[in-house]
Amino acid sequence: MSVLLLSLALGANLADAQQKPEGEMRWALYVTVPPAWLDPGEVMGFITPFWLQYALHDALVKPMPGNIMTPSLAESWTLSPDQKTYDFKLRQGVKFHNGDPFTAEDVKFSFYRAKSSRVLKEKVRDVEIVDAHRVRFHLHEPFPDFMAFYGTIATASGWIVPKKYVEKVGDEGFKKHPIGLGPYKFVSNTPGIEVVLEANESYWRKMPSVKRLVLKSVPEPTTRAAMLKKGEVDIAYLLDAPAAQELKRDPNFRLAFSGAIGIHFLDFFDQWDPKSPWHDRRCGLAANYAIDKKSINDAENLGASRLTGGMVPRKFEFALTLEPYPTIRRRPSSYWPRRAIPMASTPAISIRIRRTTRWGGGRHQSRGHRHQDQDRHDGARDVPVHVAAEEAEGRLRLRPRAYGNAATRMAEFVPIEGSFTRGADQDVETLYRQQARETDRKKREAMLAPDPEAPVRPRAVRPDVGIHLADRHRAAGGGSGADEDRSLPVVGAVRGRDAEEVAPSGALRAARG
Repeated sequence: MSVLLLSLALGANLADAQQKPEGEMRWALYVTVPPAWLDPGEVMGFITPFWLQYALHDALVKPMPGNIMTPSLAESWTLSPDQKTYDFKLRQGVKFHNGDPFTAEDVKFSFYRAKSSRVLKEKVRDVEIVDAHRVRFHLHEPFPDFMAFYGTIATASGWIVPKKYVEKVGDEGFKKHPIGLGPYKFVSNTPGIEVVLEANESYWRKMPSVKRLVLKSVPEPTTRAAMLKKGEVDIAYLLDAPAAQELKRDPNFRLAFSGAIGIHFLDFFDQWDPKSPWHDRRCGLAANYAIDKKSINDAENLGASRLTGGMVPRKFEFALTLEPYPTIRRRPSSYWPRRAIPMASTPAISIRIRRTTRWGGGRHQSRGHRHQDQDRHDGARDVPVHVAAEEAEGRLRLRPRAYGNAATRMAEFVPIEGSFTRGADQDVETLYRQQARETDRKKREAMLAPDPEAPVRPRAVRPDVGIHLADRHRAAGGGSGADEDRSLPVVGAVRGRDAEEVAPSGALRAARG
C-alpha cells in the first residue's frame, strides 16, 4: 500500500536517518491531485489521499509497518474503566513546518474541522483540553471502535493541522499552502501537473533520506510506463497488464504489487425495488456465477489480486472469511437449478460489456474489453444500455477502501445512514448497531458469527441515494483522471430488462532499479 512505499522512501535504518537528505524521487501517479487532498480536514476516509497525508502531515496514532495503531503525535493513551473517556498524552517539543508548537488546541480544532468525522462526532460528547500536552475525548456511551476510526486511516479525524495558521489564512489559503507536522514540507502545487515536496530535516521520528519528492499526475497508463522507461520518473503506479508484462521482462525494472485493501464489488440498486428482476436473489447469483473473476484477475492483475466473497479484507479484525462464488460457464437452463442456484425456476440472464465513450481511456477500460472477449466466446447477446452512476435505478461500481476493522469498512455501505447505502436489511441493521456497543470482544465475535438459519427480514429503501452519491463525488474533487468510482457498463438482459455490471480490478506498480 502507499503507506509502506512512503515509509521506505524515508529511510530504512537509523544510520541513514542521521545523514542529510539528498536526491530526488519522482512518482507517476494515476490521479490528478486535487487541492483538497493537501488538507486532512477535507479527506473523506478513502485511502488514496493518504499519499499526501503521510508526507505532509502527522496523526496522533496511525498505521505504520508492523503496527496498525502506532503511537505518533500521541506518546500514549488510556481508556477509563467505564470505557467512555480516552486520555491522550501528546508528544512534546514537536513543531509545525512554520515553527508553531504542536498543542492540544490543534488536536481539538482538527477533530471538529475534519469532514470525515461523521461517525465519531456522533459518539463524542466533548473534547477536553487538560493542558497543552494532554487531551481527553469524552463519549456519550462506550464505543469499542473509537480507535479503529480515530487511530487508523478509516478517517482523517486524528490528523493534525495548525489551528492558528488555518484561522489566519482560511481553508482555501491552507489548501494553497498547507503547513503540517510530517516528514516533508510543501513546496508547490501545479494543478494537473505535479506536487513538489521537500524534506523536513526537523521531523521528530527520523530525518528523511530523500531530499525532494515530485508527485506527477499522469492519468494515462501507457504514458506512465513510457516515462519510467525514459527515466523521467522513478516509480510508476497502476500499470495495465501489457505494460507490466513488458517491464517484468526487463532486468532494469522491478515490478511490485501494491497490496491495496480496496475490494471491488457490485451494488445492485434495483434489488431494493420489488418490481425489478434484481429484487430476486437468483438474478444476482446468476450474474455472480457468470463472471469469470479468476480469468480477469490473471489477465489484468497477473493473478496478484486475491479473490474473495466479501467486502471486508480477511486480515481486518472481526472479518468473516467468505470464499468467492465459482464461475460456471454457459449451460442449459436445467443446469442452474440443479447446481448453481437450487431453486425450482431461475430467470435467464445474459451478461455483456459494451465499449463506451463515457469511459474516456480510464484506468480499467481493458477489463471491459476482456469481458467482451469472454462473452463473445460464450455467445451472449449484446444489449446496449447506459445508466448514469448517480441515477437510483442504475447500478454502481463500489470499491471500499476504508481502513480499520470490519465495522469501519462497512460504515458507509451497510447502515442506512451510510453515504453509499441504498437500502438496509432489518436484521443486519440491528446487528450492526448491537455489535458497535458490545465492549466484550468474545461476546462481539460470537454475535458476529453467521447464522445460516436466520430468517429473511423486511428491507428499508433509501430514496435519496442519488443525491448523496452526487454530493460525495463532488466533495472528492479531482481533475482529469481523478480517483473516482466510475461505472464501466456491462450489459445484460434479465427477464426482458437491461442492466449494468462492472468488473473487479487491482493495481500494479513498477520502479526503476
